[in-house]
Amino acid sequence: MIRPLLAWINPPPDRDLWRHRSAPAVRLRHRIILGLLGGFGIVASLRLIDWWFREDHIVQPVLFALLSLAFWYGISRIVLGWINYARMARPEHRPAPRGLGVAIFTTSSPGEPLEMFDKTLAACARVRYPHTTYLLDDTKDARFRAVAERHGAVCLELVGIPGAKAGKINKALTLTAEPFILVLDPDHIPFPEILDRVLGHFGDDGVGFVQVSQAYYNQSRSFTARAAAEQTYSFYGPTQMGLFGLGGCVAIGANCTFRRTALESIGGHGVGLAEDLVTSIRLHGAGWRSVYVPEIVSRGLVPEDLGSFYKQQIKWARGVYEVAFTELPRLARRLTWWQRLSYLTVGTYYLFGVTTLLFLLFPYLYLWTGHQPAAMRFEEFVTVATPVAFAGISIYAFVQKWLCHPAMERGTHWRGFVLKIACWPVVLAGTLFAIVRADIPYIPTAKKAVRRRFLRLAWPQIALVTIFLATLTSVSRTRMLITAEGALQLTSQAVWGMVGFATLPVLAAIPVLYAAWQARTPGLGVPWDEVDVDLIGGGS
Repeated sequence: MIRPLLAWINPPPDRDLWRHRSAPAVRLRHRIILGLLGGFGIVASLRLIDWWFREDHIVQPVLFALLSLAFWYGISRIVLGWINYARMARPEHRPAPRGLGVAIFTTSSPGEPLEMFDKTLAACARVRYPHTTYLLDDTKDARFRAVAERHGAVCLELVGIPGAKAGKINKALTLTAEPFILVLDPDHIPFPEILDRVLGHFGDDGVGFVQVSQAYYNQSRSFTARAAAEQTYSFYGPTQMGLFGLGGCVAIGANCTFRRTALESIGGHGVGLAEDLVTSIRLHGAGWRSVYVPEIVSRGLVPEDLGSFYKQQIKWARGVYEVAFTELPRLARRLTWWQRLSYLTVGTYYLFGVTTLLFLLFPYLYLWTGHQPAAMRFEEFVTVATPVAFAGISIYAFVQKWLCHPAMERGTHWRGFVLKIACWPVVLAGTLFAIVRADIPYIPTAKKAVRRRFLRLAWPQIALVTIFLATLTSVSRTRMLITAEGALQLTSQAVWGMVGFATLPVLAAIPVLYAAWQARTPGLGVPWDEVDVDLIGGGS
């Protein structure tokens, strides 16, 4: 009983990771289906809007406004996703011309594992297109230079350069001359064909950068790793393909190839916690175009333990707001309408920390104080909202056709969803840091699982479960011993509806408690020990 349950929560690894894979092209019939489903969903959403904002639904105007902001923030992002999917495109492959000067930049920082760099640099040496690999090193460790030289890479000692990773990239730009630069995170192991799949797109002189998909090879090592990977599958498939169709696919930070003159035109690589998005929006603002190639030509690492994932998310949450509220207002006039909308959507993603908090508070506010934001009959809500849910689920399932590795990535992605709910306190903290403009140091995400204390990770979920059980006990006791019979009938639907609403995040907390428990005893070994670089590449 326990073993099948754990296998469902944390599935076995996929052994066929190291082949080149590509999302399929988008055909006319696909656009017709997406158009019909999206049109149905938009009409259903308009009907839901008409029903939602009826005057007799409003009980407490301020609370109703907060509830509406939280609810419609989520629905609006779903609808924008439908519109984005309708514009999905995959560029035709362009063979890489001979004779281009290409550099591969990868960075090393103190504390990062030397053995991981051995695998990454060995794989870089097997990249077929002629290039020079540069290790941008600030470890002050002579062993890193030795590993780089063993694999034919050039080690640039860049100690004390401000700006973290981006600062080292900008310094390296002044020390090198290649017209094209592939920025490769050190945990990403490139396939031999990676440059052959991207360089041809620079035949268009207006292209400033080419981004490929991001995929992982440690996603089956823990619940957290799988959940973190699931949160990215759709983004690196249909979402980025849609952004490309709209003229606004973004740089991700890993596996992105830049034109040197494009970077020079904006004063170098952007610096910050979301330096990739900052660089993207500046390049688009300067008139450069971007290309998204939905192909897996490298694999990297996701956080394996819950603590490392939380640290990554607070860093990203703090950094992404810089794009929405600093870069976007400054560059808006230079961007297309779709680019402005795309960057606003990406830049406000982490507001889900605020909306999740509101959704958590509303049922307890009613159950403890009797204050409710709205008076809506549950069966009416289900009737009106079901068509929207049907459209959303249908489109989400349909666009999984454009995942880059469907056999590995297709599914409900429930792990990613519950982990997203669980990290709301971390994301909310990132939002507050952004509001007060507090600085967060740039610290590379841990490359292997780190032993963590259970209570330090799990206290928000434990607190939530405790509050829920205390509330359920109080409500049950009050209704059995105190509430009059007539009042029981009048309030039954509202009370148990709110209890049901409060139950959902509690159920979502259970797998996250498992993830926190799992972090107490990290798995044996490190993921890169299982990689044989001589067997990487090929396929379709």
